[in-house]
Amino acid sequence: MKKTLIILVVAAVVVAAGVVGIKWWQLKDWAATPHGGRGRSLAVEIPRGAGPQQVSRLLEKTGVIDNAERFSFYLRRVRRAAGQIKSGELAFRDNMTPDQVIDVLREGTPFTYKITIPEGLRIDEVAALYERLGMAQATRFVARCRDRGFVSSLGIPADSLEGFLFPDTYRFRKSTPLDEILRTMVEHYKGVFVEKWRRRAVQLGMNELQVVTLASIIEKETGAAHERPLISGVFHNRLRDGWKLQTDPSVIYAVLLERGHFNGNLTRDDLRIDSPYNTYRHQGLPPGPICNPGADALRAALWPKKTRYFFFVSRNDGTHEFCETLACHNRAVKRYQGGG
Repeated sequence: MKKTLIILVVAAVVVAAGVVGIKWWQLKDWAATPHGGRGRSLAVEIPRGAGPQQVSRLLEKTGVIDNAERFSFYLRRVRRAAGQIKSGELAFRDNMTPDQVIDVLREGTPFTYKITIPEGLRIDEVAALYERLGMAQATRFVARCRDRGFVSSLGIPADSLEGFLFPDTYRFRKSTPLDEILRTMVEHYKGVFVEKWRRRAVQLGMNELQVVTLASIIEKETGAAHERPLISGVFHNRLRDGWKLQTDPSVIYAVLLERGHFNGNLTRDDLRIDSPYNTYRHQGLPPGPICNPGADALRAALWPKKTRYFFFVSRNDGTHEFCETLACHNRAVKRYQGGG
């Protein structure tokens, strides 16, 4: 009788152990199985001080996991990570395994937003892109870019960051401080405007600000990459011979500074604005950049194509007709701009 009882107890223990083993294996298998998504990125705000159950329900609701109760148990009892949950906007995917999800919670992997800044935008236009993503207030962004003390602290030889917010694709946390965003963009610019380029500027008799200013005008004058060195050559010729640059984009910039808006049509009244950015009235380069140029425009400003051209006019297809003489230019203007 006693022997039979022992056998039954042992059998029960074995069965129980087997059941526990199966359950354990099933749990571990579940923890290593990706959630059935397609790899879509998900930003989930984990509240400060949130416990395992609250976090689990939040992750289930946002589609990161499929079973809040099981995930909470696994997080607490198996991974023992209940006290290691980080707060903030964290980065998940909808096809992660529970183990990977817990790794994100423990490491506090931040969700980053991708923002692409095209070549040729002004600081107010760049500011609008960041505001649209909820990363910065546009008015504060512009004001900080024009804060001379801050600009100086970044080692920029200008009164504002216009021209030095390098066009590129960036990734930032939504909570990234504005100063860090601006500093990152400026550092990208500095990584492009290398020492070789500084030496080239000296050879041309230009300082860094003048190069960036000219590059910003080149950037605005053409969207055709192959034309940039040639347009640069035209402007270098005009600067060399003491001509006015007479470039419309600089006048548009003057209008924006003067009136706060531009309706898209450049008028005779606009050309009469008494602004140092009005290159129809004032000789030489304007006092600073009129947009944020890319690397190709900067390179073109430093290495212009040697040419005898002094004029160019739009063909209305993104390219330009170039001329050596005013007579040639007037004929081109009549052909492309006057309906002749």
